[in-house]
Amino acid sequence: MTRHITQPRESATFNRSVIAEIQRAAETGIYDIRGWGAKRSLPHFDDLLFLGASMSRYPLEGYRERCGTDIVLGDRNAKYPLHLDTPVTIAGMSFGALSGRAKEALGRGASEVGTSTTTGDGGMTPEERGQSKNLVYQYLPSRYGMNPDDLRKADAIEIVLGQGAKPGGGGMLLGQKITERVAGMRTLPQGVDQRSASRHPDWTGPDDLTIKIAELREITDWEKPIYVKVGATRTYYDVKLAVHAGADVVVVDGMQGGTAATQEVFIEHVGIPTLAAIPQAVQALQELGVHRKVQLIVSGGIRTGADVAKAMALGADAVAIGTAALIALGDNDPRWQEEYEALGTTAGAYDDFQAGRDPAGITTQDPELQLRFDPVEGGRRLANYLRVLTMEAQTIARACGKAHLQHLEPEDLVAITIEAAAMARVPLAGTSWIPGQPGAGL
Repeated sequence: MTRHITQPRESATFNRSVIAEIQRAAETGIYDIRGWGAKRSLPHFDDLLFLGASMSRYPLEGYRERCGTDIVLGDRNAKYPLHLDTPVTIAGMSFGALSGRAKEALGRGASEVGTSTTTGDGGMTPEERGQSKNLVYQYLPSRYGMNPDDLRKADAIEIVLGQGAKPGGGGMLLGQKITERVAGMRTLPQGVDQRSASRHPDWTGPDDLTIKIAELREITDWEKPIYVKVGATRTYYDVKLAVHAGADVVVVDGMQGGTAATQEVFIEHVGIPTLAAIPQAVQALQELGVHRKVQLIVSGGIRTGADVAKAMALGADAVAIGTAALIALGDNDPRWQEEYEALGTTAGAYDDFQAGRDPAGITTQDPELQLRFDPVEGGRRLANYLRVLTMEAQTIARACGKAHLQHLEPEDLVAITIEAAAMARVPLAGTSWIPGQPGAGL
């Protein structure tokens, strides 16, 4: 009698990762903290395709027909709006989470291609201000390092109400990264774990935000554009409230956006995908009659020029990158594979930024590890990457017959999944059907 041996079958609900997390929680009694962004598969820009020109549309010739990439941010109220050469900007990442040399490299790379970088939590460093042609100062609930002099030194101010990886939650910086310098800038005890507030201490709603924006304008003599950043959740309402409060620019960060450290349950289960947030934000701006007058910056999972072009086709004026910028600098580089393995991970999966042991010397305050990172070379790499993103987006825009990246529109897109079609509000490929839209036919 032949015996049939069946292969063990893994549960889809209780897979190995889930079992390992239950066992870890049972052993330690604490929740898991990590960096990066959501790792689950979500509808994203890869689920959209462009309709390139053929007969009904005429493409532009790349070698002789111009495709503009410049963008003006904050011209609604500010005396000195930002004039950028590319719509790809650098998102806020704090000194503390990153080394001072990494912040310097971000400034160098952004300035070389004519775009902006952003301080993040923890205040303004001389390295970043000294190398950044356009520096956006983040005004966060923690107020770490905040002072009026730095507000005046900045080229724009970004009031942060939420972040895509953890909307509704504050930041974390573990004690091993709070060096003497970080502690001094944040007025914290050295070596002690820090958790930032999840909401601003001096207001409880949109009316208070209006007062705060007016206060910041007075402090800076109405010179600086005021951004308001929200984590993507109730995006339609949040964008409307930000505009009513007086924002010049609204930043919407989807759940694919990264973080230096927070609870994993936050990263994977709070917020909505970037793809779902953009149409809601655009609808809110259009209904208020301020689309393109109040600029929309989108962040959360931007990786390629195609992502840039798709975000702009859906209605964004610009995008911001964070995780991709760190990878461009050299984070998760395979040349440090042995050291990543010694930390119990691998290049491409390292997300324990909070531990401060980054072999690449980027997300660390360890003086020896920091010396591995060359800010000049890092800046050069970032500038190259930003140029490629811009050129890729231009290539797509020309293929759609557009003479400027801002001329891209939803009509240039189709979706290849029903979920993406519904979220992005563009037709399913080969049909005129937009799921959830009344009166749409096949």
